[in-house]
Amino acid sequence: MANIPVTTWSLEQTSPTDLLPAPAPEGDVRIVRGEVPSPEFSRFLYASVGGDIRWTDRLGWSHARWQEYLDRPGVETWVAYDRGTPAGFVELEPQDDGVVEIVYFGLIPAFRGRRIGGHLLSYGAARAWDLADRWPGRGETKRVWLHTCSKDGEYAMDNYLRRGFRLFETEVEEEPEVPTPGPWPGAYPA
Repeated sequence: MANIPVTTWSLEQTSPTDLLPAPAPEGDVRIVRGEVPSPEFSRFLYASVGGDIRWTDRLGWSHARWQEYLDRPGVETWVAYDRGTPAGFVELEPQDDGVVEIVYFGLIPAFRGRRIGGHLLSYGAARAWDLADRWPGRGETKRVWLHTCSKDGEYAMDNYLRRGFRLFETEVEEEPEVPTPGPWPGAYPA
């Protein structure tokens, strides 16, 4: 299997005033927090959003591993629905010292290009900033960060920059080139 160079960019906001919200898209688009940790639903979102852009690190997770991760205090999954159908998600993970990472963010391919992504990212970043309001005992958020890479969608970086995230680190590493897994084997052409 061949290796390919993958560039990873890390971006951050250091104040809630850094957030530059996108307008809500037209139509019946709602964003709802998944308050009941569900490994099945989270794996569905992960595989459906990341299947065509080679998200593979969690595909081998067991049900128990998903449950353990989702049960951690402060881990939140916010889901965008377009007319009742899941369109994408943003996953937040609190870290030490008031830091919240947007661990995963994206849209299912059929929902890309419909102005949902900017709105979902805006909403997710705002929820990262007010995470302590929902988790008693958690300190105020002081920094929100995320990473994206050259394997992600072609508009990802532009969306992050337009929402007020600033680049703070760039890394290039060789990674094995893996087939596009799709939400299930064979869903997308290789």
